[in-house]
Amino acid sequence: MEDSKIDQATAPSSRWPRLRVADWADTKDTLHMWTQIVGKIRMAHAPAVNHWWHVTLYPSARGLTTSAVPYRDGAFDIEFDFLEHRLRLRTSDGRSRAVALEPKPVAAFYAETMDALAGLGVPTRIQAVPNEIERAIPFAEDEVHAAYDGAAAQAFWRQLLQAERVIGRFRSEFVGKASPVHFFWGAMDLAYTRFSGGEAPPHPGGAPNCPPSVMREGYSHELASFGFWPGGGEEGAFYAYAYPEPPGYAERRVRPDAAGYDRGMGEFLLPYEAVAGSPDPDAVLTDFLRSSYEAAADLGGWNRQALDAGPAGR
Repeated sequence: MEDSKIDQATAPSSRWPRLRVADWADTKDTLHMWTQIVGKIRMAHAPAVNHWWHVTLYPSARGLTTSAVPYRDGAFDIEFDFLEHRLRLRTSDGRSRAVALEPKPVAAFYAETMDALAGLGVPTRIQAVPNEIERAIPFAEDEVHAAYDGAAAQAFWRQLLQAERVIGRFRSEFVGKASPVHFFWGAMDLAYTRFSGGEAPPHPGGAPNCPPSVMREGYSHELASFGFWPGGGEEGAFYAYAYPEPPGYAERRVRPDAAGYDRGMGEFLLPYEAVAGSPDPDAVLTDFLRSSYEAAADLGGWNRQALDAGPAGR
């Protein structure tokens, strides 16, 4: 188990927890695999929705949840409870099971979770190999990823809550087609996407262990996407990108000054620490979201008069 090196600011009273990526790398990699297992369970039962919106997880008051997933004439849900460190599986007929979130190999977590589902009368088969990572070890064989620092997992969840809160307000400024603010377990990021209404050229793919058809569906229409992931900075980073990227996008100045375009990744990045360490984190992040959206929409020729609702509260 990793030694917890989390800053004192990760106490529940802190609005923007501080968590160095290097200090929880092993836990992050294990948790990534665990969320892939749970996300694939949702995908196995939920009706398909455009751009793979039916496979995501959502920040909840206790962790990350599938939300209610239909099954036969009822429903079930699965929630990572990062307060009591349990994976909670519940059905609409009142039954429940729990799997401990503790240091254990992915193989053990996978077996326990699938057994718990079967015990609830929800037998499930998934494609039991991770996506979007280079070294894709089948879940049942993964004895490599076994770390779990509960304090770090909880701090990451609280980061997601803050990001969701601010991005959710930003979402209210747009009346066009837009995604929920949701957690994609493939890349382990919280994401929100706006669409111009126009079709996009076929995506070339390229994500490891992810069929090109998946990427083509996700990027079938012109978009601007925003989010937070535990990478791109010492404490993670907020990001923004456009597909297809309009000419001049990479050269556009976005706010604040700490943000910049990463040519290797093809997106703007704003280090989490630049937000959390500022006197007004909400304002700094909102400025990044608005200015990066303006770059995509203005250079891409979006009909902003029809799509924008205007900044909330202005």
